[in-house]
Amino acid sequence: MGHASASDPEVEAKSETLAQETPKLKRKEYEKELRKLQTELCSLQDWVKQTGERIIVVFEGRDAAGKGGTIRALTERVSPRTFRLVALPAPSDREKSQMYVQRYLAHFPAAGEIVIFDRSWYNRAGVEHVMGFCTKEQHDRFLAICPAFEKQIVDNGIRLIKYWLEVSNKEQKRRFEARIDDRLRQWKLSAMDLPSRERWYDYSRARDVMLEATDTEFAPWHIVRSDDKKRARLNIISHFLSLIPYGAPPAKKIKLPNRDKKHAYDDKATMKDRRWIKEKF
Repeated sequence: MGHASASDPEVEAKSETLAQETPKLKRKEYEKELRKLQTELCSLQDWVKQTGERIIVVFEGRDAAGKGGTIRALTERVSPRTFRLVALPAPSDREKSQMYVQRYLAHFPAAGEIVIFDRSWYNRAGVEHVMGFCTKEQHDRFLAICPAFEKQIVDNGIRLIKYWLEVSNKEQKRRFEARIDDRLRQWKLSAMDLPSRERWYDYSRARDVMLEATDTEFAPWHIVRSDDKKRARLNIISHFLSLIPYGAPPAKKIKLPNRDKKHAYDDKATMKDRRWIKEKF
């Protein structure tokens, strides 16, 4: 694949313009569409449990690209036992001595599970490479063996779905400034955020090299424009659902049973003098 220069101002300007062409989605419309998609995710969940499917979803992208909010939208109405989120911290000294992908393998799905990686083994192609946490030889080796590693995943019957969220320079700057200024968002600022802002083009080049080496037919990268977070979330969930041939299992009729009064007693009286919290609201 050929790539335009990441430092070409005209390319960057065109990208910024394209990102601004579509008006941002209104909250009411977003919530209406999200509810529809989340209903379908519940059907997908039932199908996965019934069929024993195993699915891995990898979320990568620039810092402040909206990965966390997308994952919340994807998982907030489904069971965490079926949709398992994996967001690993920095590796321990012991993990650093292991085979690189070893700590990720421990979190792979069993039958009836969807595992979502909020960042993944691709840390080696991104932050580790750009920030010098791995050697050039380690980076090159990762890119060389990653397609074979992912081929083994797919050949083992696991569906592997990879998303790259791409945020524009202008929007990333705005989001970082919002995190700095808003006490409720400051927790989102990691030790890597400010250096990543400074090294925008280094990350661009790392992204390009990664995509060139690992965008395969059996495990392709799906690129998502994420300047409008709401549209990005809807587009990702819709696309994710389209990749899986699920069908909604027949719904079982649920009947709520009545209370059994055989051993009835005054269960409110026994709670009267317990330590109830003060009701301020």
